[in-house]
Amino acid sequence: MSNSTTGKVIKCRAAVAWEAGKPLVVEEVEVAPPQANEVRLKILFTALCHTDVYFWEAKGQTPLFPRIFGHEAGGVVESVGEGVTDLQPGDHVLPVFTGECKECRHCKSEESNMCDLLRIDTERGVMINDGKTRFSKNGQPIYHFLGTSTFSEYTVVHVGCVAKINPAAPLDIVCVLSCGFCTGFGATVNVAKPPKGSTVAIFGLGAVGLAAAEGARVSGAARIIGVDLNPDRFETAKKFGVTEFVNPKEYNKPVQEVIAEMTDGGVDRSVECTGSVQAMISAFECVHDGWGVAVLVGVPNKDDAFKTHPVNFLAERTLKGTFYGNYKPLSDLPNVVDRYMNKGLELEKFITHSVSFSDINKSFDYMLQGKSIRCVIRMED
Repeated sequence: MSNSTTGKVIKCRAAVAWEAGKPLVVEEVEVAPPQANEVRLKILFTALCHTDVYFWEAKGQTPLFPRIFGHEAGGVVESVGEGVTDLQPGDHVLPVFTGECKECRHCKSEESNMCDLLRIDTERGVMINDGKTRFSKNGQPIYHFLGTSTFSEYTVVHVGCVAKINPAAPLDIVCVLSCGFCTGFGATVNVAKPPKGSTVAIFGLGAVGLAAAEGARVSGAARIIGVDLNPDRFETAKKFGVTEFVNPKEYNKPVQEVIAEMTDGGVDRSVECTGSVQAMISAFECVHDGWGVAVLVGVPNKDDAFKTHPVNFLAERTLKGTFYGNYKPLSDLPNVVDRYMNKGLELEKFITHSVSFSDINKSFDYMLQGKSIRCVIRMED
């Protein structure tokens, strides 16, 4: 890649959210050069995740506008800031909403991916380095989102949130690894770890839940029970290994009791991907005593509380939580990409739609209408 833009402000197109819930406006913005420990990326493909929609709607959190959303993407390094040695212009990369500083206790632990410096911060709209934005229009700062802001042809990201990957990998496919797929798939294979032949319940059959189901399928689970309030999702879920379906609305008793009856006392593993506290309780209480493991993935509302009887723990059920499927972005993502390249993962079936950047608002329509698992946005129309 040419370095003619290195150190200079770049003018490019970005989809700017000026107000909560209003259509994004694709217009020209200015992107400043990367500062120390930052890289500027040329985004080639980005995808819409439900988290983008949630914060765009600004329901239940502090509104921060104008803002450039987007956090699931693939691109190429355009230039690097001072102190960056692991990346160089031309590298193919995935920006990630969480990071790996490689220095804190979490990064040095094999058991954690919760980096002290770079873990997710939905409230921050500026760069860590100097507390300023790298985006502006006519001198007005435009806020960042999750440290990535991939709904822009160029973006600036902390180097610890940029995973270098195999340049042969198709960025229009592997971009979904930046968030949804790894979150669900990793929750199953890295945390729940269902034994071959086991029974697994998946609560919520959106993109993350389908990835969790895919993890159960790849692990060799014999029965995968999908739990969702939307029956329209059941047919699609079959493609991801789901063998049976339960709609809690169809029963006059708690769904955990329904599942216990279906499975002779409970499932071996469950993965909750909705953020509903009631679903979390059901996911825990539906696992078998003695060996059952429940994994929580969904993010609850800040005022929610989890309530279950302590005897459920005393009966040797295990409750775990996970963040980004316990993957360390820089250390693990290249291996996940290689697994896909070696035909060990079927990522294509997660991508249901593709639109041009100028039509980015269509991706929001698809998601709000429940039509898409993932819509990939082509930055170059």
